[in-house]
Amino acid sequence: MREDVESLDIRDVTANWVNAVVLQAQIDDRIKALADLAHTPLFFGRLTYLHAPGASLAEGAEGEQFYIGRRHVHDAGGDPMVIDWRAPVSQPFYRASRTDPQDIALRRRFGYTGGELTAYEDEHLLDPAEASAVSKLLQQEIERPRVGPMRDIVATIQPEQDEIVRSGLGGSVCVQGGPGTGKTAVGLHRVAYLLYAHRDRLARTGTLVIGPNRSFLHYIEQVLPALGELEVKQATVDDLVARPGGPEVRAADQAETAVVKGDARMAEVLRRAVRSHVTLPTEPLMVVRGSRRWRVPAYELAEIVEELQNRDIRYGAARDALPQRIAHTVLVRMEQAGEAPDDRVQDAVARNPAVKAAVKQMWPPVDPAKLVLRLLAEPEFLAEHAEGILTEDEQKLLLWPKPFRSVKAAKWSPADLVLIDEATDLVERTHSLGHVVLDEAQDLSPMQYRAVGRRCTTGSATVLGDLAQGTTPWATRSWAEALGHLGKPEAVLEELTAGFRVPREVIAYASRLLPRISPGLAPVSSVREAPGSLEVRAVAGSAQELTAAVVAACRDALAHEGSIGLIAADARIAGLGEALVAAGLPYLGPGEETTAASRLTLVPASLAKGLEYDYVVLDEPGAIVAGEPDERTGLRRLYVCLTRAVSGLTALHAGPLPDALT
Repeated sequence: MREDVESLDIRDVTANWVNAVVLQAQIDDRIKALADLAHTPLFFGRLTYLHAPGASLAEGAEGEQFYIGRRHVHDAGGDPMVIDWRAPVSQPFYRASRTDPQDIALRRRFGYTGGELTAYEDEHLLDPAEASAVSKLLQQEIERPRVGPMRDIVATIQPEQDEIVRSGLGGSVCVQGGPGTGKTAVGLHRVAYLLYAHRDRLARTGTLVIGPNRSFLHYIEQVLPALGELEVKQATVDDLVARPGGPEVRAADQAETAVVKGDARMAEVLRRAVRSHVTLPTEPLMVVRGSRRWRVPAYELAEIVEELQNRDIRYGAARDALPQRIAHTVLVRMEQAGEAPDDRVQDAVARNPAVKAAVKQMWPPVDPAKLVLRLLAEPEFLAEHAEGILTEDEQKLLLWPKPFRSVKAAKWSPADLVLIDEATDLVERTHSLGHVVLDEAQDLSPMQYRAVGRRCTTGSATVLGDLAQGTTPWATRSWAEALGHLGKPEAVLEELTAGFRVPREVIAYASRLLPRISPGLAPVSSVREAPGSLEVRAVAGSAQELTAAVVAACRDALAHEGSIGLIAADARIAGLGEALVAAGLPYLGPGEETTAASRLTLVPASLAKGLEYDYVVLDEPGAIVAGEPDERTGLRRLYVCLTRAVSGLTALHAGPLPDALT
């Protein structure tokens, strides 16, 4: 298929050089999409239908056999050899069961080792004599050692996951899923499915995946290309609100300040501040055209301004409309005087210096960054627009101790850029995409949700998260509240409770924290039993002895196959890094790709979310809790760290463990 595309000659089929460039770019993209992936088989399953799909059962049409794979594959004659996993005919591979066979006589799974076919496994869904059993190939694929970036789960998607993946583009979906339930993979595969089912529409409107940090995005960036989707953009919320040549983050807020800046009430403060620039006229407007003068009284100008204000359209759009409204009023007077002006005259009046001066006075331009600068630097300006919304104490938290004189000199925080983004949208509408996937959504502030929601006002969203893993002071309290801020209150809430990644013993240990961190949330029920996968060991002695024990545990873990993650409180990272180097154990940082030769990653607890390792060594759980501003946030951070392991977790501590774990 790739050679066929490479051999295309477009010299005689393009009308001009522009068409040739566009067509060649499309051909180049197609060649990239058809690239061979090392150790990735073309197919992983086969379905044998009782009857031809789409045929009436009464017709007695003979069944057909289909191979299922990551990509559609056809032979030299164009006949399909492998069916794309996203095609309707492939759906029973994920959904069919003994109670609902969906006209499938046989489902076959193929097992591979290093890209070589090594096993297969059959399920005769209509044979009552065949006992139901957990697929060993399925379990082996889930437990396969993780080296390198995150891989797709297309061969192991479960029925409840497939329902979410194949839900329509028209509606938004929110997925609550505990550790190891596959919510991130479900979100990415949903993007791949939507691009397959609605390619033309999403090619026009765009698709975006939003993650919590760059390390996370680097970890997941190969999933969609492996499924043949190369054009999906990835970003963090900070990336979204940063503008080329605009303010840059140069500072960090205290937690209590960031909470106020991220509060949804700030949207109303900003709206008031933007609208405060509008002033009603006190003098009439005189427009001179040739030898005639046309007078528009102040009260008529005020009516035009008030009408635009009442429409509540964007500030910039209203400002653009104002000169045309004034010009229309002048044209009415011209017509009443017997003239016959046309649209060209109206445009000329709208550009008249007197009209432009009046517009500038009544509806002056607003620079969003300068507006936020004033709110954070001028107590009187903030008090005027925050009255009845923020308390005096909250206003004091917002104000800079030492005001900055200019946008360029200001030391902006991430939360400040979100405020500027909100103000920018009040002035000029933000471009909307066709679909947005928001992962680790539980950590966003209301204002960050609004920033994301602005990117999909006319599109849909897939929201992924776990309330128990919220580790910011402003973490989401309920999905209903979060979806309201996002502008998608009608989104369908789905819950994944079956765990496929974390061993049962490990998730049960971590779930002891749930009553303290997220009361009422259902614990994950792991399908994987791995006796001996959990070891919690007390180390007697000093911090140096604990460090030595941690290094020894890392060395032991490296005797196993797969990736190793050493997770510790941020304050302990530097010391542990030095100890690993001294012991001759090279290590990577979060976001760096593991290889067969370099499998150990040193991970600060603050960056562990969303990552996974075959074996995890956890350093001093109590220090992870103590490193956060409050106990609840600390316990949530610990919950995240405890649930990063796929095959085994070793937790070492010299100090006391949190009460909930004892």
